[in-house]
Amino acid sequence: MSNDPTAEIGEIIAAGRERVSVARDEVNRPMIHHLCEVMGEENPIHLDPEVARAAGHQDAVAPPSALAVWNMINPADQEIESDVDRAYAILADCGYPKVVAVNCDQEYDRYLSPGDVLTSTEKVETFVGPKQTGLGEGYFITTLTTFTDQQGERVGTMRFRTLWYNPSKRSSS
Repeated sequence: MSNDPTAEIGEIIAAGRERVSVARDEVNRPMIHHLCEVMGEENPIHLDPEVARAAGHQDAVAPPSALAVWNMINPADQEIESDVDRAYAILADCGYPKVVAVNCDQEYDRYLSPGDVLTSTEKVETFVGPKQTGLGEGYFITTLTTFTDQQGERVGTMRFRTLWYNPSKRSSS
C-alpha cells in the first residue's frame, strides 16, 4: 500500500456504499426527558405533552440536536463493517493514525416524536488532502449520515468532518 490514500478513498466515495443502522429503540418520552436534562434543555415542547399539543405536535418532541442519539452504536452491538471504517483504516495504514473532530453540521427536516424508529445510512462524502495543519500533515474526510423514519421519510442529516493526521509531519514554520 502506498502512503497516498487518495485513490483508494476516491474509489470508496465513487462506490457510494452506505452503512445502514436501524435504531434499537423507538423515540420515547423517558429518553427525551433524560436528553433534555443532560443538555440543559428547558423548552416545554420537549417536556410537556400539553404544551407540545398546543404548539401543533401530537406529543412531546425530541430536541432536534439529539438527532444522532437514537442510532448511536452500542459497544455490545454486533459490528457493522462499512466503507467509512475502511476509509479510516486506510488513512491510519498510510501513516495518518491520529484523528480529531473538526465539525459537525446537522439539518433537521422535522421534530422526532415518540414512536419514531430511525434508520441511519452513513457514507464517505468528501476527502481532501494532504493539507499542512497545526497538528501536522493530514487529510480531511467528511461522512454524510441520512436519518429516515419508519415510513422511509427523511427527518434529517449529519455531516461529520474529521482530520486524520501525522504529528511527525508537522511543518517547522
